[in-house]
Amino acid sequence: MTGSTAAGPLAGIRILEVGHMLAGPYCGLLLADLGAEVIKIEPPEGDIARRVSPHRVGPHNAYFASLNRSKKSVVLDLVSDAGRAALAKLAASAHALVTNLRPSAIRKLGLTYEALAVHNPRLVCVALTGYGLDGPYAERPAYDYVIQAITGVMAITGEPDAPPTKTGYSAVDNSAGIMAAMGLLAKIVEGKGGQVDVAMVDVMLSQLNYLAGASLNAGEVQRRHASSAHPYIVPAQLFRTADGWLMLFVSHDDFWRRFANEVGHPEWTTDPRYATMEARRANRDTVLAAVGAALIGRTTREWIDRLEPLGIVVSPVETLEAALASDLAASRAMVVDLPCEGARLRAVGAAVKCDGRTPAYGAPPGLDEHRAEVLGPSA
Repeated sequence: MTGSTAAGPLAGIRILEVGHMLAGPYCGLLLADLGAEVIKIEPPEGDIARRVSPHRVGPHNAYFASLNRSKKSVVLDLVSDAGRAALAKLAASAHALVTNLRPSAIRKLGLTYEALAVHNPRLVCVALTGYGLDGPYAERPAYDYVIQAITGVMAITGEPDAPPTKTGYSAVDNSAGIMAAMGLLAKIVEGKGGQVDVAMVDVMLSQLNYLAGASLNAGEVQRRHASSAHPYIVPAQLFRTADGWLMLFVSHDDFWRRFANEVGHPEWTTDPRYATMEARRANRDTVLAAVGAALIGRTTREWIDRLEPLGIVVSPVETLEAALASDLAASRAMVVDLPCEGARLRAVGAAVKCDGRTPAYGAPPGLDEHRAEVLGPSA
């Protein structure tokens, strides 16, 4: 059934989502996957995500479908008196509201705790914005790309001689959606209504944790390392093989000794330039050149077959297509089918698994599909 969810840990929790594109809807998706009733409030023209992707499956836009399964759609013109009245009615019975509009729009449309507390003092209102609800930057446009640029993420991503590089997916939007869900649930558990302020710029700075700590406390200037290398652990990066790439991550000295013996260089276990993590970090270029020369002569699969049984962390570099088709993804039920009349609509499954529960994924909602169910037959 469209909009339905199997009973889960959030069964009985009603969430209002006034969101568009990615960050807000991803927050709502996480909550719906855990069993919450998520009512997606859309403007008359619908979430712009309904028109983003060039790909359609049955009646669904693929981009929209990936972020809005199991939700219920209601169209409300929140500028109108009727739309405001309907929002107030929904707020009275909801546990929380999440929105990722601009601060000025959030206030104009009455989506703050200050505006809605009169209808439900226990309501949790989450504002997911670029730079926070208030302050000198609040009204600046904020997109994933921009936040990656201004927080230093682009500056430390990519090859040293390449331009600053964004991550290959929407890291900011997705991370902000997760943080918004966590803040929302924390307030529900607390049992008090109130305003939650989640800024995308804060989320990304918080995720730079140990790199920021090195900068703040030791004055370390962060830089890019070739082949996606770790700044402190050596070797921990990509290496060329005879037929492609190998991701190798030697996290401590015991694994280093196993690795050195297996690749035919037992002398590396006693050489003072190689033997300890501190020494390998101090002699990074020498160590990496030696490891690279040792690995280039065999294929990626040969090295995985030899090193993995020793407990050494190694991996091929897979495409997204290969990852989705893998036995690993299948074993974790990470590719699922959504209800879709006349076509097969697939999506990535829920990342949070709860013992004793198999999610029943609902279809993405049609625009305004659940008006009568949510607002009553006369709405």
